[in-house]
Amino acid sequence: MIAVKDLKKSYAAFQALKGISFDVPGGTVTGFLGPNGAGKTTTLRILSGFMPASEGTIEVAGFDVSTHSREVRRRVGYLPEDVPLYRDMTVEGFLEYMGGLKEIPPTRLRSEVDRVVERTGLGTVKKRLIYKISRGYRQRTGVAMALLGDPPVLLLDEPTSGLDPNQVIEVRELIRDLSGERTVLLSSHILSEVAQICSQVLIINQGKLVASGTPEELSDRFGPGQGLLVRLGGILDPALLENVPGVRDVTRGPAPGEWRLAVDHGDTVAPLVSRAILEGGGDLLELRQEISDLEEVFRAVTREGDGDA
Repeated sequence: MIAVKDLKKSYAAFQALKGISFDVPGGTVTGFLGPNGAGKTTTLRILSGFMPASEGTIEVAGFDVSTHSREVRRRVGYLPEDVPLYRDMTVEGFLEYMGGLKEIPPTRLRSEVDRVVERTGLGTVKKRLIYKISRGYRQRTGVAMALLGDPPVLLLDEPTSGLDPNQVIEVRELIRDLSGERTVLLSSHILSEVAQICSQVLIINQGKLVASGTPEELSDRFGPGQGLLVRLGGILDPALLENVPGVRDVTRGPAPGEWRLAVDHGDTVAPLVSRAILEGGGDLLELRQEISDLEEVFRAVTREGDGDA
């Protein structure tokens, strides 16, 4: 649905993007991560047709952004980091105005506004002036604006920025619900949020793509990898665990009776570990899989500075 090849962007002598390439499959939610100044917002602006690229090719929904910008913009809903709202308008009035700018036919405009208002939970505030509603509702208004026209592609730049924990959960659930019916490229600094709702992750640093893949793949490649935490009642010879096929290392955990196992494939090795403990006469109290979180991966691939994928 989104195909980017050798994308470059320069501002005078400063090169913000240094030839990044990636694909976003249709119907997926993809996380777009990177430190401040890495080029995330620049990339989203180019994908939305808001600004031109210096070099490279970008296709969205089968259309080239540089030669068919109008067709791309018809198929893209874009939520900037700083949502451009007219605060002296009502929520409903603003959405009607934006729907007109998106060339939604007048006969459909009313029902389309009602649809996005219901989808984003704005029904209780739709008659209120935007400056009188909370930050959370303003963010929802921005998401509703992006959904106008039912675009197949959504570009969301920090959609939960500045929201309280309850509002973050609500917006996160809304984005998760969009998975499958739309292609979503999501920029966020909240790594736990990305891990929960994104099926794949792109990480850029200093204008270069430094990592891409599913959260699990990135954990295997750049983090400590997969592991099993075992909690036992009683004493067990660690050699019993070391001899299980697929176990690479066994270390004591922080609590009494805890052991941490470095493994190749947790789903395959876990039943073997459980069986070995029970056959060895041990009391198995807990066995769970541990995977390096996205924060560890993010730090590993961005701490080196200028790196290649």
